[in-house]
Amino acid sequence: DAESKYGEVPVAGDRKVIKTAYIELEVEVGKFDGTMFELINLAEQNGGFVSNSQSYSDSEGNLTSGSVTIRIPSNKYNSALNRVKEMGTVKSTSSAGRDVTQEFTDLESRLKNYEVQEEVLRDLMKESKEVSDSLEVQRELSNVQEQIEVIKGRMDYLDDLVSFSTIEVYFHEPEPIKTASDWGFVKALKRGLRGAVSMFNGIVMVLIATIPVWILAGIIIVIVWQSIRARKRRRARKEQK
Repeated sequence: DAESKYGEVPVAGDRKVIKTAYIELEVEVGKFDGTMFELINLAEQNGGFVSNSQSYSDSEGNLTSGSVTIRIPSNKYNSALNRVKEMGTVKSTSSAGRDVTQEFTDLESRLKNYEVQEEVLRDLMKESKEVSDSLEVQRELSNVQEQIEVIKGRMDYLDDLVSFSTIEVYFHEPEPIKTASDWGFVKALKRGLRGAVSMFNGIVMVLIATIPVWILAGIIIVIVWQSIRARKRRRARKEQK
């Protein structure tokens, strides 16, 4: 059963390779929705599907950027990749292939060994007459069956990644170009506001830092003023005499 489901051990030229690609596209203004629709159609028309999609809006609330991850049958990977590149201007791209042939072969070998153990333990179960023996064999059989399920799950996972290649596409419309005058006005306004805030903060910090000095100066002024007034009063008394 394992051989019929997963195939024979791969040989040279029949490798099990997981193919993935990433593409960044710039599409024309107003073409975001159309590109999203094209990518979904590309996946479905090639017997694939969309595994993930996200959309992002600009400051005005219009959808102008997003990403779509499509899964394509591996035999149509190259043609689908070329079709995606034609949907806009390619800004960056990368692709990779991970060979899992050896891992798959090892899993098949382990699966066969565990399946042999399972058959032996089933035969022992039938021959066991003591309850204790039956329980011990049952525990070992459960462990073996658990390992079989884990290996089959891993093989199914690898088989899916090999059979369906992954293409992740991030696409966006070009950012609006700002005129020099608008940019200069905004920039100057920002500089002016930053300067005013900095000056205000500086004045406040200077006042806070010099409070003790102002207090001391005020005390000295009061003392000098009181001293001058006292002298004037004494002088006035002498003159009256």
